[in-house]
Amino acid sequence: MNEKNVDLERRSVEERNNDQFKKLQIILEHAKNNSKGWKLILSDIIPTQISNRKDLQKLPITRKSELSDLQNKIPPLGGLNTKPVNQFKNMFVSPGPIYDPGGVEDFWRMSRAMRAAGFTEEDIVYNTFSYHLTPAGEMMEQGANYIGACVIPGGIGNTEQQLQAINNLKPSRYVGTPSFLKMILEKGIENNIDVSSLKTGLVGGEACPPSLKKILNELGCPVLQSYGTADLGLVAYETWENDGMFCDEEVIVEIIRPGSDEVLLDGEVGELVVTSLNPDYPLFRFATGDLSAVIQDKSSCGRTALRIKGWMGRADQTTKVRGMFVRPEQIAKIFKKLDKVSKLRLVVGNVDHKDTLKMLVEVSETESGLEKLIIEEIKAEIKLRAEVEIVSKNEIPNDGLVIEDTRTYE
Repeated sequence: MNEKNVDLERRSVEERNNDQFKKLQIILEHAKNNSKGWKLILSDIIPTQISNRKDLQKLPITRKSELSDLQNKIPPLGGLNTKPVNQFKNMFVSPGPIYDPGGVEDFWRMSRAMRAAGFTEEDIVYNTFSYHLTPAGEMMEQGANYIGACVIPGGIGNTEQQLQAINNLKPSRYVGTPSFLKMILEKGIENNIDVSSLKTGLVGGEACPPSLKKILNELGCPVLQSYGTADLGLVAYETWENDGMFCDEEVIVEIIRPGSDEVLLDGEVGELVVTSLNPDYPLFRFATGDLSAVIQDKSSCGRTALRIKGWMGRADQTTKVRGMFVRPEQIAKIFKKLDKVSKLRLVVGNVDHKDTLKMLVEVSETESGLEKLIIEEIKAEIKLRAEVEIVSKNEIPNDGLVIEDTRTYE
């Protein structure tokens, strides 16, 4: 399996393109014949005419921000699935809400990123992604199991118990967010608990800038990043050669001008658009809302897949905080429940490599218990804790922002 992976990753660009577009033609035909949603969206498309990247632009773009509406019209998956929902192994709920299917074996293909990070069947993997409703925990567990590695399902929270588990079970690899890894390593030192069995990590769910990578390396657990979503599975992954992020073999990636369908030149920053070659839940020209850019120069490790610079921000106001998406629609739902509030703005920050949330609340007059009520509404809607700051009327700028991301990634 490993040799096959390496062969695919180092094949010629022409061979990869031919293989991917042959698969794409078959999946397009299959989707038109077996999916209510794609039958409508692709009504004017002739699959055999989509044979290269230029032809790919004939397909309409489907935006992640539209997915919730599509799913409301044709529940539960927008009619984008090509087999009955009950035949999937799992159904997951992401913030929005957005519903995503899960499959068997390595459904999200995370094993490729793990192999690139050096994970093997001899490893014990400590998985700190959530196993509750959202799929990240299952995504990583499947990838590790596919390689043959054992997985400890740590999940999120219960830091003291997790430290003891690491100390006793001696896992060799970490998967989860980089900020949580930093906390585990620092708490281990602070509490004199040995967590040094963790030799390397594969992180995702949030940005891991060079400064944080440096800290994790100094704490004894260097990491690589993977970029994936519940909808698409693995999109791209890093290698130890620091060549950027290589796109997975089962996706076709484009960079477009945000808000349009114009494909940009290599090197220009734009919105990441991904076509997944998943026959059961295909997504064609799926605009993620994330910004990135294509790396043009040749890689040093021999891999030939398209490379991107990784996550460079959001093309819209939807953002990711502590591994969870937060959307403007969610802030609007909170606003509708609050009388005497004229404006809300969620400010996302970063202190000591940990995401922070503050809800600015503009009111004409304050009332007892308002702050506590808003904290409860935030937790109920976006599943995250946030500080609340009451401000005077007209103090929040009239610039259309409901989510302001002030984080820096240096």
